[in-house]
Amino acid sequence: MAVYKEEKGTWRVIYRYTDWTGERKQTQKRGFATKRDAQAWEREQLNKSNSDLDMSFKSFVEHYTEDMKSRLKENTWHTKEHIIRTKLLPYFGGLKMCKITPQQIIKWQNELINFKDERGEPYSPVYLKTVQNQLSAIFNHAVRYYNLKENPCVKAGSMGKKKNREMLFWTKDEYLKFADVIMDKPLSFYAFEMLYWCGIREGELLALTPADFDFDRLTVTISKSYQRLNGQDLITTPKTEKSNRTITMPEFLADEMRDYITSLYKIGDGDRIFPITKSYLQKEMERGSRAAGVKKIRIHDLRHSHVSLLIDMGFSATAIADRVGHESIDITYNYAHLFPTKQAEMAARLNTERRG
Repeated sequence: MAVYKEEKGTWRVIYRYTDWTGERKQTQKRGFATKRDAQAWEREQLNKSNSDLDMSFKSFVEHYTEDMKSRLKENTWHTKEHIIRTKLLPYFGGLKMCKITPQQIIKWQNELINFKDERGEPYSPVYLKTVQNQLSAIFNHAVRYYNLKENPCVKAGSMGKKKNREMLFWTKDEYLKFADVIMDKPLSFYAFEMLYWCGIREGELLALTPADFDFDRLTVTISKSYQRLNGQDLITTPKTEKSNRTITMPEFLADEMRDYITSLYKIGDGDRIFPITKSYLQKEMERGSRAAGVKKIRIHDLRHSHVSLLIDMGFSATAIADRVGHESIDITYNYAHLFPTKQAEMAARLNTERRG
């Protein structure tokens, strides 16, 4: 490296380095107001080159980005990058990676916990947990691959919580009331029919094409997911490996979907049959809920509703997990509390057994 003073009075750094392929390269940066600023930048580049954790948190994030970005789905990285840019770099960016302490992390946590937006609303516990997880992931990466002694987040402790609220769901009767009033818009009606009776995710629904349906076998294949990212339509693989699945539809639903797809003008095998967005679905759900007089729930709660219905019908957790694409059967067991009346039914049957 070399630092030079230029004619206009600013300072320039020329930095020569060897990249990961062994090739020698050179870069430079101009416009430093002082020699000290230029030398500080020079030292930072050297720390990055040597993976020396005396580098700043901001510089390590550049390493982390190079290591991780290509391994994650585009929408997943987009969410992660937004949190890093807006919640982590403003606080930790200039601090040395090897010198960030649990006390500094606790102070940062408290600022986020006490934050209120312009409406006086705090961050949700789930969001706080998500932000905490992103910071911890960066330090774990440094521990695992860059010889950081320990993750300071472990000593600082966590913030927020994993679940924001108890799962909401519609009973079959509530859904049928909703479906009855949403029939005035066929596209909306058939979309909600797929969500409720198959338990698929929003992204999975919005990626469906005619080629995904086999009406002879009454099946729909889930192999992709739709996202709207940075103003662009994006088709990705499903959320997890187990999300790739083939679902058998009830016969009435297969008939409905055959009629719907047939009605679509010049639809191709690879065209989306629901060319709408998640925000459109949410607005339609709010409209239908009001008109039907049923409680307001989220789109994703229709998936909870499907699982709840299957539990109430007596299907095993294993069978349900396969149908809805849960990565672990433990996720399915989390739904058991949604039908507290089952406890009364169990007690009644046990009472009968005792008397018998």
